[in-house]
Amino acid sequence: QLQLVESGGGLVQPGGSLRLSCAASGFTLDYYTIGWFRQAPGKEREGVSCISRSGGSTYYVDSVKGRFTVSRNNAKNTVELYVDSLKPEDTGVYYCAARRRIPSCSGYVYVASYDYWGQGTQVTVSS
Repeated sequence: QLQLVESGGGLVQPGGSLRLSCAASGFTLDYYTIGWFRQAPGKEREGVSCISRSGGSTYYVDSVKGRFTVSRNNAKNTVELYVDSLKPEDTGVYYCAARRRIPSCSGYVYVASYDYWGQGTQVTVSS
């Protein structure tokens, strides 16, 4: 069974950073395009970043550009999201998701275009 597990979340002060990790079991991540999403309390889940199957292209929504960096570690079968210069509005549950049918990010990261999801890791930005 394909499973994704996120880790690395926590409580951090504004301006701080975290390194989120998405690990796979039952399949090899480098065959899949990976998206990162977040969901704040009372809000819809939104896409924040994507990395293509090859790792050669990435995508970020405007609100996180310059602060978030997505990368692959094929040796560990993980995808990481480094989140820096965190703001209170970055608070939420962060999810990774995988899809195989579209190898690139294609300039968007939509919930409906991903097939496999993790359970999420909580990120709280507060002083």
